[in-house]
Amino acid sequence: ATLSRFTRDLVEDAFEKSVTEELYFLKDSRLHDFGFRGCASVEQAVLGGTAHLLSFEGSDTMSACYHAQYHLNDGKPVGNSVPATEHSVMTSWPTETEAVAHTIETFGDGLVYACVMDSYDYDNALENVIPGLADKVKAHNARFTIRPDSGDPTEQVLKALKAADKTFGSEKNKKGYKEVNNAAVIQGDGINYKNIKRILEVVMEEGYAANNVLYGMGGALLQKCNRDTMSFATKLSYIQYADGTEQDVMKTPKTSSSKTSLPGRLWVGRKDENSPPIVFPKELLDKKDPAVAGFQPVLKVVYDKRPVPNAFDQFDDVKARLKKQWAATPANGNPISSQLQEKINSILRARGHKV
Repeated sequence: ATLSRFTRDLVEDAFEKSVTEELYFLKDSRLHDFGFRGCASVEQAVLGGTAHLLSFEGSDTMSACYHAQYHLNDGKPVGNSVPATEHSVMTSWPTETEAVAHTIETFGDGLVYACVMDSYDYDNALENVIPGLADKVKAHNARFTIRPDSGDPTEQVLKALKAADKTFGSEKNKKGYKEVNNAAVIQGDGINYKNIKRILEVVMEEGYAANNVLYGMGGALLQKCNRDTMSFATKLSYIQYADGTEQDVMKTPKTSSSKTSLPGRLWVGRKDENSPPIVFPKELLDKKDPAVAGFQPVLKVVYDKRPVPNAFDQFDDVKARLKKQWAATPANGNPISSQLQEKINSILRARGHKV
């Protein structure tokens, strides 16, 4: 979820610089989930693929699209895809030209479709195969999406853009960037957050608008995420012993300050929907301390011995809330309240740590 959201930030920044407002709806389709086939199980694909759908609509992970639509969103669609070839399809035809021509004839009428173009010779495909079918593409009034799938991602995207520009032509938009006619590029090989950032930078440096390029992320999206990605850990923070004695608990290893945990019972609240969540010591709430006056709880019980009925909102509502609250949360912000930070510092000092 976080990876897709940070990628969405890259896309939105690039669109603001290079794409006109009437095409902003294309932001929803810029990152496509290609990760289903590499997952260890359907459950893994559902978890990661559904999280991705909070920020983008493009997905080939059908299990996640089905789960989000029918189990989380009352049957309303949340994901979509386009007709697209892969290497087995392309190489099953006698020639690459015939494979592409069939795709155009089958899916070309006013639609977006994609063809992988590196099955044999990517340069030849760009210089000869696609130009030879250009009139057919134009006649069907569709968007032919070129997919490189090997080589350096940035170089291959730029090569495809320039070839498409030469074949189909382009128009400069109101922001001064070129939008290629009848064609686009989708890069799905070796894609991760850093590559997308680099490709966007180079594409715009070359004078092309960000909406000319889409990205498919597979392993990096659904598999290269683990507990260290977000430094996630669950720690004991408070204990009540059998005799009723209560004690705050805090891990403070001198060999790694980054593993310091939070002490005591905690409470998470926010002033309003446009304010970031803040973590407070729970005792402030119990004492009705002015520091938490006006704050509303962020967390709610969803499981108490069994699932709590109607505890979860519809997927569309969660997606809308994410969009609103992400914008309200400062980048690299600190969710720790000053009161909790002082409590942490006090314990650290008592244990001989420098604060």
